[in-house]
Amino acid sequence: MKRYVVGGAVRDALLGLPVVDRDWVVVGATPEEMSAAGYRPVGKDFPVFLHPETREEHALARTERKSGRGYKGFTVHAAPDVTLEDDLRRRDLTINAMAQDETGRLIDPFGGERDLRAGLLRHVSEAFAEDPLRVLRVARFAARFGFRIADETLALMRRLVDAGEMQTLVPERVWQELSRGLAEKQPARMFDALVRCGASHAVLPELQSVLDDDRTRAALGAALERAARAGASLPERFALLAHALDAQCEPAMTALCARLRVPNDVEDLSLAICRCGKGLRSAGGDAPSGLLATLKCVDAIRRPERLAALLRTLQYASEDDASAQAARRLEGALEAARAVDAGAIAAASPPGEISARIDAARERAIAAAA
Repeated sequence: MKRYVVGGAVRDALLGLPVVDRDWVVVGATPEEMSAAGYRPVGKDFPVFLHPETREEHALARTERKSGRGYKGFTVHAAPDVTLEDDLRRRDLTINAMAQDETGRLIDPFGGERDLRAGLLRHVSEAFAEDPLRVLRVARFAARFGFRIADETLALMRRLVDAGEMQTLVPERVWQELSRGLAEKQPARMFDALVRCGASHAVLPELQSVLDDDRTRAALGAALERAARAGASLPERFALLAHALDAQCEPAMTALCARLRVPNDVEDLSLAICRCGKGLRSAGGDAPSGLLATLKCVDAIRRPERLAALLRTLQYASEDDASAQAARRLEGALEAARAVDAGAIAAASPPGEISARIDAARERAIAAAA
């Protein structure tokens, strides 16, 4: 029995990045031998075990054979005669197909270290085209590292798209890859990669009016890069997609969020941009009634953190002075409106007039603070 650190841990160590998790491949062992050595089985689709002390994952070396459509259409073979190179050959990219033995010696049969130095995302073998999820993974790695996609790999990605394989991906997996790509340092590169291989039409049809136009895609890319530099949250980055859609925003984002089953906080912020974005950008027209209407649209008096997130998103979308001035006016209006004692007004008002009297008081407070 021999064990090797594989995949991302090897890649990140060579790049000088922190190694968070280590995955191991075990060669020459059976499931029974692993259990006898104290490893705890946890794998569902293939033999994976947890180390009895470190709790790190150890998978038996395996090969895969395509047996159906989609990313789950594989038959897995794990046995003591499967070699390390056999196991590495089934991986997606050369930079993820390297290993180190327990002494730290690098095993790199497919040139992953060379591609790391060249900043290249290149597939290991033709088996890449058997798994459509790898199209999204390559786009995500482009966003993480800023690497160029090899021409031959891009051709394989297009082949998967043209074969209709992207439609076999379940929404949860699509969202998992897209959200991780959005959270990377260069998220715009993910969208560029998806457009170049044609996958954007399959996985993001609601955004085609943005992604198919070079100018709007470039503007979205610039906004995403600003958000990434500022360490923006995932909901803020996703809301930039809504901002880019502009007039078509709400129906498209509602459909996109429903189809990908995005988390509630992500959907909430993107739809708030659609519904309230005009008022946010213009500060409600500056009149106290308009400012209050925008604050109510955002539900800012009850949820001030929501307004702050929306204003940050608009700043990422456009760094001009007008946006900054609108943000300051709305922040001042919110402070004034929240200072109004709504409870006291409600207690002194007839039931049918409570809301109107509170609004009037808040408008007066906003006007006085201007």
